[in-house]
Amino acid sequence: MLQGGSLWGGLISGGLTQLQDTISLTKGQMDNKDYMVHTSGNLTGALGVMAGIEYGAILGTSLLPGVGTVLGSVVGGLLGNSVGQTVGMQAGSVLLNNRLLSNMTQSASKGTESITGPVVDAMQTTASHE
Repeated sequence: MLQGGSLWGGLISGGLTQLQDTISLTKGQMDNKDYMVHTSGNLTGALGVMAGIEYGAILGTSLLPGVGTVLGSVVGGLLGNSVGQTVGMQAGSVLLNNRLLSNMTQSASKGTESITGPVVDAMQTTASHE
């Protein structure tokens, strides 16, 4: 599963979605807790894309060789992303709302703020100089 087009499809899909969420976090449009939930969804969504491309292509090829392979890959990738995102976000939400893990979540939030704060400051400084 982790080879060729499916690997790149998953990496690009998950990477772009994570980049959008990181930008939203740095702009203050998303809080740290939501960012963590979205990150888990992005990770599982990327894995879903990889699996969906592979298994969609196999199913498409078995039904209609050639065209079915391409269509199966596309439909499988989209479906895999949707299912992966949903499962990951629900799992992330359950984990973050667990009382036993609340202290760990607060520590991670503080760590995220200490990392993103200087980045936002640098971006604002660069933007004001231009």
